[in-house]
Order: sequence, then C-alpha cells, then structure tokens
Amino acid sequence: MPESAQRVELAIIGGGLVGASLALALQGEAKKRGWRICLIEAFTPGSGYQPSYDARSTALSFGSQQIYQRLGIWPQIAKHAEPIKQIHVSDRGRFAAARLSAADEGVPALGYVVENAWIGECLWQALDQSVVSWRSPAQVTRLDALGDGYRLTLHDGTELDCDLAILAEGGRSGLREQLGINVKQTPYDQSALIANVSTREAHAGQAFERFTDDGPMAMLPLAGNRSALVWTRSTADAERLLGVPDAAFIEQLQLAFGYRLGAISQIGERHLYPLALVEAQEQIRPHLVVLGNAAHSLHPIAGQGYNLSLRDTIALADCLLDSAAPLGDFATLQGYLRSQQLDQQLTVGFSDQVTRLFSSGEPLRVAGRNLGLLGLDLLPPAKRWFARQAMGLGTRSQP
Repeated sequence: MPESAQRVELAIIGGGLVGASLALALQGEAKKRGWRICLIEAFTPGSGYQPSYDARSTALSFGSQQIYQRLGIWPQIAKHAEPIKQIHVSDRGRFAAARLSAADEGVPALGYVVENAWIGECLWQALDQSVVSWRSPAQVTRLDALGDGYRLTLHDGTELDCDLAILAEGGRSGLREQLGINVKQTPYDQSALIANVSTREAHAGQAFERFTDDGPMAMLPLAGNRSALVWTRSTADAERLLGVPDAAFIEQLQLAFGYRLGAISQIGERHLYPLALVEAQEQIRPHLVVLGNAAHSLHPIAGQGYNLSLRDTIALADCLLDSAAPLGDFATLQGYLRSQQLDQQLTVGFSDQVTRLFSSGEPLRVAGRNLGLLGLDLLPPAKRWFARQAMGLGTRSQP
C-alpha cells in the first residue's frame, strides 16, 4: 500500500440523505468497535438551514418517521415537518375516489413532508465527528477491488482504502458503470414537473393523488400553506409547460387539479426530471454495497423511492452490526440483500404498476382503475393494504 493511501473501515461514497443516514445508524456501535467512517461528498454540506419557498422536499412515510425516531433525530426533523393527515386519491372527470386517513389507521400521520435541506441539516448535525469524517467537496474517480476491501482514488489523486465501500452517489452513478454493474432501465416516456405552489384555501394536512389521461399528479402539504407539486406528463408536454409564463402554467394546473384547495395563487420555480425505473442488477459484491438511487430509482408519483432506500439503509446497518464476521464479509452482505428482497420486489412492483395503471387513457384500464378506487373506498381490507403500502409498512409488522 502506498504511503499516500489512508485506510478506514467504511467509506460511504455520497454524503446525501442515504449516506448520512447510514453513517448515523452505524456510528454508536462503530465507536465501540473502533470503526472509522468516511463520507465522501461532491458538495460541501451547508453551514445552516435556510428556509426557501422553492426548497425541494421528500414525503417521509410513517415507517420512515419510525426509523428516524429510532435513530434519535425525529424530534429535530419534526420541527419543520408537515404531517399528512389524509390522502385523497381521484381520477379526473370520474366518480370514483378513495380517501385514506391517519385517524382510520390509528396513527398521528400517514407520513410527513419535509424539505430535503432540513433533513440533511438534522443528519449532519447529529453525526459524531470522532467517528465520522468528511471529504468534501470531493469526488471518487475510481474504485479498485483489493483482496480485503476497496481502494478509492479521489479527484485530487489521493487514495483511500476501506474494508467496505458503500456506493450511494445517486441514480446517475458513474462508478456503478465503471465497475461493470449493469442496470435494467424501463423508460416511462414521461417527465415530472416539480414546483411548490400556494393556494387560497389551507391544505389542512391533505395530500392529493390525482390521475388524468395525460399522467398522474400529486400535491403534498408543506409548511407555510405551500404544497409540493409533482406533475407527470409526456416529456414533450412537460417541456412545453416548463417554458410557459407563470399565469399560463397556473391556468393549466388549475384545470387539471381542480379547486379542492381553491384558486392557485402562486407558483415557485419549476424543475423537470425525465422518469424511468432504474434497477441495478447487482447490489452487493464482497466489500461493496450499492445503496439508494444507485440501487433502484423509482417513479416519484407513489412516493416510495426514498422510503425504500431508507429501509434498505437501516436493514444494512442492522446486518452489519449483528454480524461477527469482518466488515465487508460477503455472506453478511448476502444476508442483508435477502432480508430486503421481498420489500424491494413489492415496493418496486407497486410503484411501477400504480404508475402504469394511472397513466393510461385506455378504456379498459380507465374502467379498471375506477373500480379499483371504488373498491378501496368500500372494502376495508383493500383500503388497509393500500394504506400500509403508502405508509411504508407493506412488509413490516403492525405499527
């Protein structure tokens, strides 16, 4: 090993929400075991939380709230978390609708909508600097397998060796490609328009899933009586809507969403994201784990992507801490993947099928989804199953 190469037990490539959550989940026991954790992130974490009208947000499921409660940071996150008390699911121009409520499920909220910057701030502030070190801004340009771990080459030429490398750098991972990890990509031929909006009437903790022949949309409650809009359209139409003036955009959004929250009074900065289901064909190798969007990237309309990644993260942490084998042991990593295989299959399948069913204008599918929505509202077992999927509890025990 060259003198320039330092060594840590765990190197997490990507210090965003997934990477930082893993470091937090491990740090207490890591300190006892003498593990050193290094987070490598392309962007320097902010020095403080700055509220912004246009801040991007994440819908944390009830299950994710429980994970952050276990990790000890939910009281802090909750200071800027907007509870989802009801979810209203409807099909534009048709009678059938379904309504899910926290009260019916016996929980304080079905989920919570939180700005990404605030989740990140809470995570970064909770990390123990005596265990977790940072390399930022920094990029890993190369990953090479060693007999007992991996060697990371950084953009400045320095090297870092580790017992276990975690690849959590997002859905467009260049390192994943460099390692020869193939991905299965299923395009939806859609793009998502993301923006924050204000309405004349208070959202009162309501989230809306609205399905149209042109694609689904979601309106999620945010603090300050804002709502986070995710509007899925064909890519060509989404690009058109991205470029129209605010007044024209609000007019078309109002037509598609209706007046359940009254008139739309303000629209924030719009962003456009092409959509596809992306699944890595390998998530583990000896001394390597692919995690987060680098492992699976889902359609945002069902709100499942980050919540699945967080469940993967806590399952990985539990498997590593429960194992007496050396860090990076392949059998331990296989055990982690087995423990999450059903959750991943059900969640990816649920998200994909909901997207396809509710993005179609075909008469048979339209009739089928209307019967499905009507059944959800009339049949308690079906409604309970759907609610548990939305709450991130589909393969978990009762809360």
